[in-house]
Amino acid sequence: MAQFDVYVNPSESAAQGIPFVVVVQSDLLDALATRMSIPLASIEFSEKSPDKLCPMVMINGQPLRALAHYAAPLPTRSLRQLVGNLAPQASLLVAAMDVVVSGI
Repeated sequence: MAQFDVYVNPSESAAQGIPFVVVVQSDLLDALATRMSIPLASIEFSEKSPDKLCPMVMINGQPLRALAHYAAPLPTRSLRQLVGNLAPQASLLVAAMDVVVSGI
């Protein structure tokens, strides 16, 4: 499981508006049983989100918003279906987490 891998949202109840999650946790922490993840929401679900906090990313041609303020640890075992990787867009995700931590 690599940093910035994208998985199908393991929460069936939230999957309609938030179809995917992206792992932002460093690969150096692979021994942990959880992965810090950011939900990736459909544009319709997250229309009024601020760009710095919720950057737009693309997964398989689908635009989504990364909801950094909802980042949370998920059990590694729940992340089953890999759909892509956002490493080329990593700077957007790291900047969004910086906004959560520092406010700027």
